[in-house]
Amino acid sequence: MSLVKLTIKGISYSQTQNGAYALILNEVDGERKLPIVIGAFEAQSIAIALEKEIKPPRPLTHDLFKSFADRFDIIVKQVIIHKLVDGVFFSSIICERDKIEEIIDARTSDAIALAIRFSASIFTYKNILDKAGIYLKGNPTETEHAAEDIDNILSDPETFGMNEESNQSSNTYSKYSLSELNELLEAAVENEDYEKAAKIRDEISRRDD
Repeated sequence: MSLVKLTIKGISYSQTQNGAYALILNEVDGERKLPIVIGAFEAQSIAIALEKEIKPPRPLTHDLFKSFADRFDIIVKQVIIHKLVDGVFFSSIICERDKIEEIIDARTSDAIALAIRFSASIFTYKNILDKAGIYLKGNPTETEHAAEDIDNILSDPETFGMNEESNQSSNTYSKYSLSELNELLEAAVENEDYEKAAKIRDEISRRDD
């Protein structure tokens, strides 16, 4: 299976699930985006890593991991989002020490937070991008929105947790037909509601299985 390189486009606050954020990954040499719903702590950690000038007074968990790895000469070479099951992405961290390569399973949000700190490349397989990627039309205000989203993350950290209400929300789209889901997906993308788009995309993916 061929790998597709991804870059980080930005982070969007969830309007429907309290304390959740959508991490938007860009296909390099392509137009597709890969939205991944993550928790507030991980979103904050990713945002801080992207903002090179922001230094927390004490190291965050991912900063501690980086310091630990540096001390023992462990290098994170790349991150691969290798599996998608029921809307959940699975990732691997490819590490190297003394020219010996190791593969470590990780949550995608943690893997990407570390990839930024190690300047490691992020990849996914083409079949995952074919299944879960969405197209987003260009918008001249996207940069402004991304900056606002990061400000929201840093100024309003919340605890992320799944509850009955959020579980019910994930089942909201089961009553729609496939054509209606595609229309809802297009509308969500147009409105830059990436977290909603990710849920609709997951429902469409379940229908395709």
